[in-house]
Amino acid sequence: MQANPRVARQLLRAHRYGALGTLSKKFDGHPFTSITPYLVDFDGSLLILISGLAEHTKNILHDSRVSLVSHNQEDPRIQTQGRITVVGHAVHQPDRAQCGKRYLRYFPEAQTWYALADFNFYRITPLALRYIGGFGDIHWIGNEKYLLPRYPLMQEEDALIEALNRHPALVNRSATLLGADGDGYDLKVNGEVVRHGFAELTLTANAARAAILAE
Repeated sequence: MQANPRVARQLLRAHRYGALGTLSKKFDGHPFTSITPYLVDFDGSLLILISGLAEHTKNILHDSRVSLVSHNQEDPRIQTQGRITVVGHAVHQPDRAQCGKRYLRYFPEAQTWYALADFNFYRITPLALRYIGGFGDIHWIGNEKYLLPRYPLMQEEDALIEALNRHPALVNRSATLLGADGDGYDLKVNGEVVRHGFAELTLTANAARAAILAE
């Protein structure tokens, strides 16, 4: 069975929290894990907002190698549900405002931390991913297959959000479009973020708009 990189991206995009593993500076490289929110960006890399005072940040500044495991925290069947581990490097992102624009739509509660100069964005770019879809469905996926190259929706997302959040199809459902990427889109409905996958890879705002309104 061939590994499907799109399924792996969809699994990561379906969740917003994970266990971040770093290499301890204090304890000579011993694994150190902590819980962190994350946002999967357009290409499949992960954005995290972390404090310079946090132990995991100190570890990253000492050694950028990290891993992050994500799964459905609401499902107690840990051994049978899909889960994924990202192995890569965490790199500080200097364009704080650009990262924050999208991140804060998904995590508005992070505005307090974002306002503090001590908090900064780091991007986790995968080297490889360990995907477990269930019993016997276990694969390594390389970044050359997983990461998406640049596509038009990256620049068109803001206009798409503005247009669709005025559209009766969303207004009548009291739904707000938070964002869209090549794999799907996220709606906020009654305070809950709901992920919807596209039937196929969708790389332009026009195609995304048609797919969203067809739901």
